[in-house]
Amino acid sequence: MAAVGEVLEADRLLVGYAGTPVCGEVSFSVAAGEVLAVVGFNGAGKSTVVRTLAGRQDPLAGDVRVHRLPVALDAVMFRRQVAAVFDEDVFFPSLTVREHLLLVARGHSLDDPENAVEAELEFFGIADRAHVVPDALSSGQRRRLLLAAGFIRPSSLVFLDEPEQRLDPVMRDALSGRILERAGAGTAIVLVTHDPRLLVRTATSCLVIDEVVTTVDTERGAQIIAGT
Repeated sequence: MAAVGEVLEADRLLVGYAGTPVCGEVSFSVAAGEVLAVVGFNGAGKSTVVRTLAGRQDPLAGDVRVHRLPVALDAVMFRRQVAAVFDEDVFFPSLTVREHLLLVARGHSLDDPENAVEAELEFFGIADRAHVVPDALSSGQRRRLLLAAGFIRPSSLVFLDEPEQRLDPVMRDALSGRILERAGAGTAIVLVTHDPRLLVRTATSCLVIDEVVTTVDTERGAQIIAGT
């Protein structure tokens, strides 16, 4: 049984494609306020693990639970509690940047959606592009819009798949602060990253993905060497 405060649990989880695993079994838990960094070499299976944890593909074996319930992508509770930012996430082509964020804010019943949207636009440096559609954004600006949509909504669990991609160093540091802020408010976060600075600043534990999967407990600010 999950301990009090545990948000996400994986028990002997095996992930892959067409019945073939891409890495070893995964077992861990993430409690409220913890940041689990998922690391490994390119192609090790990090994103496959996180996509499975987030309910975007089925596991080959094992169990994943969020708040002690099986992952169900279409379940109302799951959609209310879980936010995710993946690189392949899509936009509504006819909605502007501001309209996208308003849709998310209103859909999750924020008390003051307009002000919340303005705050995210300013934080992610896309306020001057709020009136354009996503196709008019650069790849870095689209990444910032995805992150804004992930952070604007309330959630108890956030999945971030290489959120640092196409961000400049200043925005990466701002993102680190935002992750710590959410964790400090009690959100559990699963972070796939290749950025050592982001990992060291934010992670409370580290999941190393390889043929044999290991979990390393750490403290923010400690040096982490990820590899097998």
